[in-house]
Amino acid sequence: MTSLPQSILFCCDHNSVRSPMAEGIMKKFYGTGTYVQSAGVHNDLEIDGFCIAVCQELDVELSRHRSRSFDEMEQWGDDLSSFDLIVALSPASQRKALELTRFFHLEVDYWPIMDPTGLGETRTEKLGHYRQTRDQIIKHLKDRWGDPTESL
Repeated sequence: MTSLPQSILFCCDHNSVRSPMAEGIMKKFYGTGTYVQSAGVHNDLEIDGFCIAVCQELDVELSRHRSRSFDEMEQWGDDLSSFDLIVALSPASQRKALELTRFFHLEVDYWPIMDPTGLGETRTEKLGHYRQTRDQIIKHLKDRWGDPTESL
């Protein structure tokens, strides 16, 4: 376990499932002492309804999340070099993060988190896959920073 960073950016392909989950759960588990954001390689999808549903089970509110890309972050003045840690949750986001930070002294971690989109036929099956993804994120968070500091 390591101490919490001052700031962390979670990233995935579209900023619609995995990285918003990680952002919301991180804030819920470890409070507001760490600045937490998320982004995607692309911003072509809205937040996923199944993602919202499985996070709501933990009292993590994601319905107001607005997806954004690395390019939009830059346009809005968010400087990647201001983050202490970037956690990539997909191979494409890892490549993009490494490309964008190659001149910065910045840690980029890769957590292989399953993409649940398109898996399962029924609502119950789909929710099961999204819960697996959520639980993978939780395991990585706890492995890295220990048990949640905030009450659940």
